[in-house]
Amino acid sequence: MKGWNWDGFWGYFINPYLLEGAIVTIALTATALVLGLVVGLLLAVMRMSAGSGRTVARRWLNTALAQFAQVYIWVFRGTPLLVQLVIIYTGLPQISDSLRLDVTQSAVLGLVLNESAYLSEIVRAGISAVSKGQREAALSLGLSRWRAFRLVVWPQAMRIIIPPLGNSVNGLLKATSIVSVISMEELMRRGQILMQERFQVLEIFIVVAVLYLGMTTAWELVQRRIEAHYGRGFGDAALRSARDDR
Repeated sequence: MKGWNWDGFWGYFINPYLLEGAIVTIALTATALVLGLVVGLLLAVMRMSAGSGRTVARRWLNTALAQFAQVYIWVFRGTPLLVQLVIIYTGLPQISDSLRLDVTQSAVLGLVLNESAYLSEIVRAGISAVSKGQREAALSLGLSRWRAFRLVVWPQAMRIIIPPLGNSVNGLLKATSIVSVISMEELMRRGQILMQERFQVLEIFIVVAVLYLGMTTAWELVQRRIEAHYGRGFGDAALRSARDDR
């Protein structure tokens, strides 16, 4: 039985093959986050529109959309990401050849569909936490609904959304390792390939773990800056600014 290989262990930290896998992991995370936020915001708006509308037809449509969003969230939050990826990659082509996706497309689609279900609830909770009086006050000043949302509601909602969103991104970054089951060559998959070639399982696993730890730690630093940015209007700095304006 081979012993621990220190030369191999330190060498994997600068191994181009593994580092390229880390870059793929970051790209997957960023893509799934941006698209997931777009889909999640849409789902949140759909859920919050239930029963609203000036006409009966509009109210019926909004209620149907809210129910669709609720079922979507129920399905994708209630089933494992692993199962969703396998269905997308191997199941859809059995329904129709036109639904055949390559590995990258399947990985991105699976991550976006899964993550948007969680992000939609985070976004909905943040928007719902803003007092209706804020929105009504903005409308009374002549702002359109869109401008009232963008200028008044959304900045306040972001203070509530950012902390759980940051945790979700942290989890998403690690969840990208699951796409290795469909042979997506991100960090985990490339680590597995090196293990099969060099039989240095523990050394490579530890290096992969440290690389994931480095990426999540870097994101935590970014998250703190974002939280500080959106909290400026409500802390001591805001009080000093208000005094200076007088």
